[in-house]
Amino acid sequence: MSAIRPRLPVAALAVVAGGVAAALHIGKLPPAVTALQASLGIGLVQAGFLLSLVQVAGMVLGLAVGLAADAIGLRRSMLAGLLLLSFASAAGGGVGLWVADPGTAFAWLLALRALEGLGFLLAVMPGPGLIRSVAAHGSDKTVMGLWGSYMPLGVALALLLGPAVIARVGWPGWWLALAATSAVAAAWVALAVPADRMRGGAPVAGAEAWSARLGATLRAPGPRTLALAFAVYAAQWIAVIGFLPTIYADAGVPVGWSAALTALAAATNIVGNVTGGRLLQRGVAPVRLLRWGFIVMALASLAAFVRVGGPDAAWSLPPALRHVAICVFSLAGGVVPATLFMLGVRLAPGGSTVSTTIGLMQQASSLGQFLAPPAVGWLAHRLGGWQWTWALTLGCSLVGLAMAARLRAHPALGRTAA
Repeated sequence: MSAIRPRLPVAALAVVAGGVAAALHIGKLPPAVTALQASLGIGLVQAGFLLSLVQVAGMVLGLAVGLAADAIGLRRSMLAGLLLLSFASAAGGGVGLWVADPGTAFAWLLALRALEGLGFLLAVMPGPGLIRSVAAHGSDKTVMGLWGSYMPLGVALALLLGPAVIARVGWPGWWLALAATSAVAAAWVALAVPADRMRGGAPVAGAEAWSARLGATLRAPGPRTLALAFAVYAAQWIAVIGFLPTIYADAGVPVGWSAALTALAAATNIVGNVTGGRLLQRGVAPVRLLRWGFIVMALASLAAFVRVGGPDAAWSLPPALRHVAICVFSLAGGVVPATLFMLGVRLAPGGSTVSTTIGLMQQASSLGQFLAPPAVGWLAHRLGGWQWTWALTLGCSLVGLAMAARLRAHPALGRTAA
């Protein structure tokens, strides 16, 4: 008789939807850059500041916001983050509608983007801990795989929907639409997710002093190893996917096709996340998934970028196969965050440090995403093409494999790790 597949609880799906709604705000800017330049007269450097401000917030505040999420309660933290995103995005749309001076409007958008960065962190830090608390026994790994896809799903949806919405209602309307989306997600979380358990007037998870939780997290080897693995995964993924429009433009691909191909490559990461969760659910060892994820990312990036003889070499894969290789790179990479989020819950020093551990991982991820694109851009500028991008991805994958080897010996994972 076949085993009954565990149903995914509505509360867990609400948490995943909250993460996707938050990630939409990360992906909402690239489709709007041209419209912002036309209406506000901003240059590429100013647009770059708007794009990178969220990563700077994560790089600086990730661990602190993780501590705050554990202190105020996981459900409260996600609700606060989604409502802050809704407020900041609605205010940004209002700036576009009612502030006439372009310089003043840009200054307001920068300030509101910083608020969105804080809201994003508050919304996503408690995700894994909330899923652990609401997922039915036997479905937690599957839902964790879904949670791992919140970022690529949100970014891919923004890339696909943004141009059409902006064409109809302008970039202020796009900001307002995403404000409404965050508000709806917050309402679903409020209705579906049980309230935080309280002890003595404070959430149980936050009863322990923040200094003790911080010290326990930083002293434990598991969170540090997971953070470095997350950093090198995120660095290479964003470096490749983030530059795909430019890479395709340099290759003569039309703009419409470039946007669709980039969104497709980002969306394959979602399939990898969900597949990773299903494989974990079926008992595949987490360290084995990490190893194969990093190995395939390295090999696929080699296939996509390496050329024999320099940028003008005749030998390389045909363009269609290179895009397939990039999709395989993104697909295989998707199993990595799904596995790391699951391990973050398991290897946190205690139940009160899950969000703090995820915060450390998020901070490392943001650092990787902040540093890798300039490094790849510098390589392409110095060497006259993108053919050495594989060097960065290979280096990141080797570090990821080393972290997987360290996790294999972690006593909390035992023999099931490899």
